[in-house]
Amino acid sequence: MKQVSHKIIAGVMAIVVLFTTMSFTVNMHYCGKTLVDYSLTNHTNSCGMDVKSVTADCDTTIDLKGCCSDKKIVATGKDDLKPVHYTLDLDQQFFVSAFVYSYYALLAPEQIDNLFYTDYSPPNLIRDIHIRDQVFII
Repeated sequence: MKQVSHKIIAGVMAIVVLFTTMSFTVNMHYCGKTLVDYSLTNHTNSCGMDVKSVTADCDTTIDLKGCCSDKKIVATGKDDLKPVHYTLDLDQQFFVSAFVYSYYALLAPEQIDNLFYTDYSPPNLIRDIHIRDQVFII
């Protein structure tokens, strides 16, 4: 149960970091006050009622104001997530290595080798005692 809860918490934290660092843009095209098109990935399509500049006879351009407008909503994520690098001087490195070594020696499982019967050979069997005494393992 404890491992499952750790995995769930780690997954939730990863999702939180992902969504706080992610940024996205919503592009919207309005014709008057009506939303005609929106896009999350690219520019929006025009409704076809955009007013273009008109050129008069004397090479002057007249810009007419149309009813269409484009709106862009940008949500930026955090970019200040940087790994932290610690620098240790020689005394601190010596202390950390001695600390880790001492606790590793204390907490490491001991392997006990029983070498009591290395030179012992079993006696020669004259009779099979199990059958003689009728002792069977069932």
